[in-house]
Amino acid sequence: MNAENKEYESEKTVVVLTDDDGNDLELEYLDRISYNGSEYAVMIPPETDDDSDEAADVVILRVEPNDDDTESYIAVEDENILKEVFEVFKERFKDYFDFE
Repeated sequence: MNAENKEYESEKTVVVLTDDDGNDLELEYLDRISYNGSEYAVMIPPETDDDSDEAADVVILRVEPNDDDTESYIAVEDENILKEVFEVFKERFKDYFDFE
């Protein structure tokens, strides 16, 4: 799944996620989508000057609230859920991205 930016201008929110091995990953938070009783975060890697013309891979993670007012982001392995959430995202952002 990928999206090509088409003059998408807004205040960008970059989040840093840390995996189980302690590795940090920066992602730009684009949207939050409710689907089948769960919440999903839609993110892309932040743009860099040398790859701005390339399509960005979309990352979709399930949002799971923690007890201390924080959230965990969990990888989604179900391809059907990924496709459905991505379809909702594409509809919402059709005026801002070219989707392949």
